[in-house]
Amino acid sequence: MVKTKQSEQQIVRLRFRSYDHNLLDKSLKQIVDLLQKEGIEVRGPIPLPTEIKKYTVNRSPFIYKKSMEQFEMRIHKRILDILNPSPRILELFNSLDLPAGVEVEIKV
Repeated sequence: MVKTKQSEQQIVRLRFRSYDHNLLDKSLKQIVDLLQKEGIEVRGPIPLPTEIKKYTVNRSPFIYKKSMEQFEMRIHKRILDILNPSPRILELFNSLDLPAGVEVEIKV
């Protein structure tokens, strides 16, 4: 058994969430293009399973109590990994203008 020592890579993981998948994909394409112009190595975007939340509501509280409506919310998720990030990345993300429906979570 031979053990090889791999070089430690620092990874910044960006997790995106949105209700609209088209808006999410457009903003991710914009971010990936910007990072590739800067010469930063990017892995992704990797689609995650869509989270579906379902809600059942009575149509009427009194007469038609057995009649119910169902609503659902779909939350689309993507992951983007940045390999060996530079300090300039934080400046890029501060200058980046994301649409109102896209949420970003950054983990180092």
